Amino acid sequence: MKSLKVALLGCGSVGSQVARILTEDADALAERVGARLELAGIAVRNPDAPREVELDPALFTTDADALVSDADLVIELMGGIEPARSLMLSAIGHGASVITGNKALLAEDGPTLYEKADAAGVQLSFEAAVAGAIPILRPIRDSLSGDRITRVLGIVNGTTNYILDQMDTTGAQFDDALADAKALGYAEADPTADIEGHDAAAKGAILASLAFHTRFPRSEVHCEGITSVTAADIAAAREAGYVIKLLAICELQDDDGGGVTVRVHPTLLPREHPLAAVHGAFNAVFVEAESAGELMFYGQGAGGTPTASAVLGDLVTAAKRIVLGGPGRTESASAQLPVRGIGTAETSYYIGLDVADESGVLAKIAQVFADHGVSIETMRQTTHLDLVRPAERAPDADPDATPPSSAELRIVTHRGAEQALARTVEAVKKLEPVNSVTSVLRVEGV
Repeated sequence: MKSLKVALLGCGSVGSQVARILTEDADALAERVGARLELAGIAVRNPDAPREVELDPALFTTDADALVSDADLVIELMGGIEPARSLMLSAIGHGASVITGNKALLAEDGPTLYEKADAAGVQLSFEAAVAGAIPILRPIRDSLSGDRITRVLGIVNGTTNYILDQMDTTGAQFDDALADAKALGYAEADPTADIEGHDAAAKGAILASLAFHTRFPRSEVHCEGITSVTAADIAAAREAGYVIKLLAICELQDDDGGGVTVRVHPTLLPREHPLAAVHGAFNAVFVEAESAGELMFYGQGAGGTPTASAVLGDLVTAAKRIVLGGPGRTESASAQLPVRGIGTAETSYYIGLDVADESGVLAKIAQVFADHGVSIETMRQTTHLDLVRPAERAPDADPDATPPSSAELRIVTHRGAEQALARTVEAVKKLEPVNSVTSVLRVEGV
């Protein structure tokens, strides 16, 4: 039986599991591929570092360039931009197919890699770059290739989903939920990329590029994290029948010449929406297509063994292509739709206001919304006393005076242009009876 040499770049939690499966399941993989997959070597910075899996020490090398130059298939799991990009380009230049989980590199410089792979006629696969074990990229690229996808909503970051879920189900504060996520291994020591939305934004760019056949740069993704979400926001959302999730939303627009928008931000979802039931560190991607309708893909979005499953799926597919022949597959940019900013997106807003509890306030606020062409769906008011402790009162204040009262106002709008909604909020802030805008969150799924 023919043998294909496999070079593995990186041996972290995912890489070590990939190496284990290649070694332990060699016979089964050979039957599926029609050739033996020979693990030729593993390039690492430190061959003596402790690993999650016991592997043959002879496999390890620090010479990644030499390993890549003699491989039929290269698995890149190093992460980061360099030297991963240079090594992948070198592999493609040598005629090797490449499998990667490097979402950051694909989001930053995917077009260069796609073009080089197309020119070389090799496969470039990256199922592991989005949502871990969940098979989502191949269904979008292949299974739905005869359909027209209109929208993709994804919970694609397990760290943020765990934090928001803990805040919703246990009443935990953000900092406490983040600490738990770190203790359980869901969050890195530096969780910035997760909680600020950067990880989800990179994945959103990849999803949009495949779903809409348009290369979508990471720089065009509107990105907001979850650090501003408070326990009060979570409680208010629950009371109104919503749950807050960090979503990557990719949308096809048909107005004004069409285009694609991609945005990542905390989002209110009705509790009956399928994505609202995604708990813990799990991921899910909700796809809307003209013929297929609504589809949801759910599963573990991270972890060594689950993500290794996605890597091995790509490896078997690429290896079978080498055995059977035929051109490589990367992605399609045939549509080349305009990339549009978030200002053109259609969404709804949830707005929390602290206002003076006095006559005419609701009418003034409603008038501002009407002036900006924004329709209010629901408006709820809760009156509460703004209790001021004696020590905080002005020296000349009347000690027997009734403390001033204020009201909490919660507004949900109908769908409208993001730009119009944002301008409305800015105008409301300037109203004299409005003490503060306590929260602004987008609403989807209604």
